[in-house]
Amino acid sequence: DLNTMDSGIYHSTLASCILDGPMLVQDNAFISNYYIGGDSILIHNGSITADKNPVYGNGNPVSVGVETGGREIYSFAELKMEDAVQMAMRKSDKSVLEQYGEFVKEYVKKVVFEKGIICRKVRLFNNSVIKNTFLAEGARIENSLKLDNSTVLCNPAEAARVSDGAFVRNSVLQWGCEVTSMGVVDNSVLTEHSEVERHGKVINSIIGSNTGVAEGEVNSSLVGPFVGFHHQSLLIAALWPEGKGNIGYGANVGSNHTSRAADQEIRIGEGLFFGLGCNIKFPVNFLAAPYSIISTGAVTLPQRVEFPFSLITLADSSIHGHGISPAYNEIIPAWVLSDNMYALKRNESKFKKRNKATRNMYVFEVFRPEIMDLIIKARKALMINEKKEIYTDQDISGLGKNYMLERSRVHAVETYTLFLQYYSLKGLKNQLMRLCGSGGVRVSLEMLQRIKTDKRWEHERSVLQKEFSVSIDLKEMMKKYLVMEETMIERIIMAREKDDKRGRKIMDDYDLVHTPARDDSLVRESYKNLEKIKEEVETIIRALE
Repeated sequence: DLNTMDSGIYHSTLASCILDGPMLVQDNAFISNYYIGGDSILIHNGSITADKNPVYGNGNPVSVGVETGGREIYSFAELKMEDAVQMAMRKSDKSVLEQYGEFVKEYVKKVVFEKGIICRKVRLFNNSVIKNTFLAEGARIENSLKLDNSTVLCNPAEAARVSDGAFVRNSVLQWGCEVTSMGVVDNSVLTEHSEVERHGKVINSIIGSNTGVAEGEVNSSLVGPFVGFHHQSLLIAALWPEGKGNIGYGANVGSNHTSRAADQEIRIGEGLFFGLGCNIKFPVNFLAAPYSIISTGAVTLPQRVEFPFSLITLADSSIHGHGISPAYNEIIPAWVLSDNMYALKRNESKFKKRNKATRNMYVFEVFRPEIMDLIIKARKALMINEKKEIYTDQDISGLGKNYMLERSRVHAVETYTLFLQYYSLKGLKNQLMRLCGSGGVRVSLEMLQRIKTDKRWEHERSVLQKEFSVSIDLKEMMKKYLVMEETMIERIIMAREKDDKRGRKIMDDYDLVHTPARDDSLVRESYKNLEKIKEEVETIIRALE
């Protein structure tokens, strides 16, 4: 701290440097061609050098999606995830790609400076090699192995950190990012408040806000926000724009090599969960199957799945006598909605509370128009005339290389229908509350149909009209909605209680170290929210009488 240490230059060799203000430079081996801002501290560093006119890691092609190239995104310090997604997935729009390329070229021209840059209030302690790098105000670089041709973009309130044996090369680290405990970041962009730690590797990739990579490897991928990657596992050649999912220990989401070329890829839908030790063979498209689960140990074939909230699990051995390929798994559409609502609500709450990003805006709500449209499409595909005991992708498009039982089809149609009705009635309740709040006590469906300024309500109303008979009055709809909210809490508790029931059978002291389902913080929060909803529904019903 400069308040307790004298400023000055001690036991250090400097060449062609600009020193701008009071600072402490002590016991550094060699510093060459750098601008160093005031109030910085540099102690016990090895080589800090810059070539002429460094670009600080800007303008590098990052080959996401296809490891051999074809979906390159050119990096720059202030890259936003939404722009990266557009560049990776709009390859047919040549004009947009050209405009982006020209923009990055101009950006690089503007950021070039004749020296490396260490801004004000930067802290550098015990680093081996720092080269051709821009360090913004507030950056902390401590005990790193190497930091080369990179930008560390931050401010004192959102300090970025590279420490404890970290290796960073040809990369951009944005506000609040951390690379620590021997993490490796190479030719990549970490957007705000993401991190790489515990030997985690990020290579040729773009990582979304609030995503953490620890121990495993991410290669040639675009990974959205809030992805949990905290164990030894692999993710390669992936486009996962919406993120919000998890990769379990030992998951191999990376069979992109056909022995001819490593040119296959995977597209992953929002909220996908890859279970322990699963193996995912490429190419794969799960974009239309958000919030689905690949179960522990599953080996999946190349496929396209279009059923949201599904469980893909190991096949029952008896099924193969029905002419089903032994390589097929079982798919249970809508299983997450019917059997794992706790996980969905927990994710909504967790992501909202943990979000640190301010420059990238995220929607945490699961049941929103684009997700409900996927449910509508999936339900339609399941509503078939010719019934069978077992279905494959030859019978129903979108099942992928999996089979589905008739009982699963029936249950999925019922579950999808329940949630479409719930979504539309919740939208109706919100619209009625707005009208009640503005003094509109006498309302009707006809009046609600005339409101066209709210795009969300237009979507909810469209679903409402298709799901319910026009003869049902508003009061009855509100009563039905309240019953559905109670049903949702029952599903949350049911999913949570599964763990309790299993745990008590196995562990004698289970209740001593685990919170019972009904005392769970998310369950209590759900009950509290239900009381508020009851009050709102009662207000609406009184206004309608």
